[in-house]
Amino acid sequence: EEYEWKGPFYFIQGADPQFGLMKAWAIGDCDNGGDEWGEEIKLTEQAVQAVNKLTPKPKFFVLCGDLIHGMPGTQWRKDQEQDLKKVLQNTDQDIPLVFVSGNHDIGNTPTRETIDDYCKNWGDDYFSFWVGGVLFLVLNSQLYFDSSKCPDLRQAQDMWLNGQLATAQERKCKHVIVFQHIPLFLRTPEEEDDYFNLEKSVRQEILVKFHKAGVKAVFSGHYHRNAGGSYRGLEMVVSSAIGCQLGEDEHGLRVVVVTAEKIVHRYYSLNELSSQGIDKDLVDMLAKQN
Repeated sequence: EEYEWKGPFYFIQGADPQFGLMKAWAIGDCDNGGDEWGEEIKLTEQAVQAVNKLTPKPKFFVLCGDLIHGMPGTQWRKDQEQDLKKVLQNTDQDIPLVFVSGNHDIGNTPTRETIDDYCKNWGDDYFSFWVGGVLFLVLNSQLYFDSSKCPDLRQAQDMWLNGQLATAQERKCKHVIVFQHIPLFLRTPEEEDDYFNLEKSVRQEILVKFHKAGVKAVFSGHYHRNAGGSYRGLEMVVSSAIGCQLGEDEHGLRVVVVTAEKIVHRYYSLNELSSQGIDKDLVDMLAKQN
């Protein structure tokens, strides 16, 4: 039944709770620091409470990667994962959680082992799901960043993705929306390569493929700041973090409303969302039958 369009709905996007980064960043040691994450626990609790209070309920709550700071094989990783799960268990059981893998979750250069470990803890590293006539694709963007230790896994994701995009065209779905950790680009499709975007040749190939398949928007995190741009009608949306901020933004979440014609989104600080909920104009969009 989720293949059918039933009218406007919304979901919540968060990114980078990244338990442990705030202290590591504060002491200037992102490789070895990160032995405390009390601040991130509080912020993620606030995010969960804010989402639970929203009416109507969002269709789901997606976390776009870097769930924790400890890279594979580092000492605090297991504790960070357990603490994050404890906080997320308080999410309203009628609001499904969707997890996207980030570079800290599977490593900058992932291996079959690091990806397997992630899948055991959080679920598949790439998958699709339907909500109300909209196809959502969750990708493992590390395979596009550096798949040198597992080229076969990147190939498998590519084949799967091509199949999904073909299905989207056949089924004439209302929209196709993608979630991944690393943005395709931060501001313009032509920008130079950077730690925070995907390499130009890879980016162009994906953009052309997405445009051809009618993908409307790609939502990501990784940058710890809000950013974004567009490519031939496809919007690239980069959301700042629940956890550590690297720019001027506040800890927050993005509310995304999906109507028959368009995808409208707005970033809220956790304090705003907790105290005021969603703006009236967005709520009104949800009430319109189309």
